[in-house]
Amino acid sequence: MNLLKLKQLAVIQLFTIYLRYLLGGAFVFASIVKIQGQRFTTDSGANAPIHDAWHFFETLYQSGLYWQFLGWGQLIAGFLLMTQVFSTLGAMMFFPIIVNIFVITISYYFAGTPVITFLMLLANVYLLVWDWNRLKVVVLPTLSGYVDEVYPLMRKPGWAYLGLFYAGLSILAKLAIQSFTSLLLMLGVALIVGLAVLIYTLKGHKKAILFVEH
Repeated sequence: MNLLKLKQLAVIQLFTIYLRYLLGGAFVFASIVKIQGQRFTTDSGANAPIHDAWHFFETLYQSGLYWQFLGWGQLIAGFLLMTQVFSTLGAMMFFPIIVNIFVITISYYFAGTPVITFLMLLANVYLLVWDWNRLKVVVLPTLSGYVDEVYPLMRKPGWAYLGLFYAGLSILAKLAIQSFTSLLLMLGVALIVGLAVLIYTLKGHKKAILFVEH
């Protein structure tokens, strides 16, 4: 089965949609503390050894404007990815940021964190490959005959609305979560709304297919 036929499978399209939500939500969630001008932790890393990761992050935090700039970059990239409509631009913005983060995590001791950042990088590469039909004109401008790929399931407006909801929920989670119970409640709401949109969209998509066939 070639790539084009693989991309026609509904399960692959749904995987791509929710992967955008997952990666985008992670960036939106992580961006808030930087935009607010706060540290990752309550403790200062100023007295940590110069080669220690916490000293590095303390330096970034003390930069002020640059720290907030990193946060806004993550917020915009994550938000664009979650909208689904502007996901190609979001994936392009996401890539240099996650590459930078991955290199940082392998340059300092972060225990198992490099595994997570590598998986995020790998997922980002997958999303870029998914959008290769759009990106190839930019990467290889000599190519011609571009035809936009049409996937009716992925173009349902419900995905964009769900992305906006998840983006807002990610921000709210970072600002408002005070306990493990409130975190579970937030995750429960995300799951219920996500399932509701999924079921509603799939039903509408199935009806549209049956209508076309008849």
